[in-house]
Amino acid sequence: MVEIYSSAADDRSSDHRLRRRTMRIFWQSFVDASVNAPYMARLSEYLNNIAASGTTVHVEGITPPDREFGRLAELRCAVQAIDNGIAAEEGGFDAFVMGHFQDPGLYELRSALDIPVIGTGEATLLAASQLGRRLGLVTLDPVFEVWHYEQAERYGLRDRVVHVTGLGCKPEDFADAFAGDAAAQARMVEDFVACARPLIERGADVVIPAGVLPGLLIGKEHGLKVGHAPVVNCAAVALKSAEMWVQLRQLNGTEPSRGPSFKRANAQARADFRALLARNSRSSSKTIPGE
Repeated sequence: MVEIYSSAADDRSSDHRLRRRTMRIFWQSFVDASVNAPYMARLSEYLNNIAASGTTVHVEGITPPDREFGRLAELRCAVQAIDNGIAAEEGGFDAFVMGHFQDPGLYELRSALDIPVIGTGEATLLAASQLGRRLGLVTLDPVFEVWHYEQAERYGLRDRVVHVTGLGCKPEDFADAFAGDAAAQARMVEDFVACARPLIERGADVVIPAGVLPGLLIGKEHGLKVGHAPVVNCAAVALKSAEMWVQLRQLNGTEPSRGPSFKRANAQARADFRALLARNSRSSSKTIPGE
């Protein structure tokens, strides 16, 4: 027996999926917009150029930026990012991207927001694990090595990471390349590849720039490989992951588990958190673009 389905129901379903053709994504960087203006301009241009039709990306920095690499600086920036995330959701954004590979505060953000929250590190590690069995990470500074191993363990991929190595760079070291200096771009890509080669010798078959700065640097290098190992562009992966999860949420309502992993913070918890930030920043004002 052939069952006949209501075309009206199908039309309603299609209307629901197509109702919203635009998407607004909030991208949280951990650098200062004025101190690292070439990078911020390049990042915003790149993300908006590769975004799907109808998608716009707002890139926001942090002041002071993540300038003293270490756990305390990561925590401070994470607190500011969470505050921005709550404001971004209230401002009508469809997704929040933690545009900092270390993903500090990612789980707390995911519990605080209804919109999808994407961690650049989490999304990239999971995507890279589909391209090869053994992962090698090139991070901005050796201080982050232990952090990345902890990340991989948190995401269930610790046994897949063969080694982490550091470039020994600071954000301002990328300024000339991002300002359009072709020689600086070529020199930094060469340094990145040289840094990554020992990872291949250790058995890595995928190379991950563990930072949006080096990720954006290699964004122009189409099909870049180190030996046999593809290099994964973490900036592109994070953006496309955000678009995917917004679309899946629109299609069928898929959201994070609200059980113990990411139990939704109630209004009081969010208000208490933001009140704490307000008490410590009365002299500053934050404006998040609305609809």
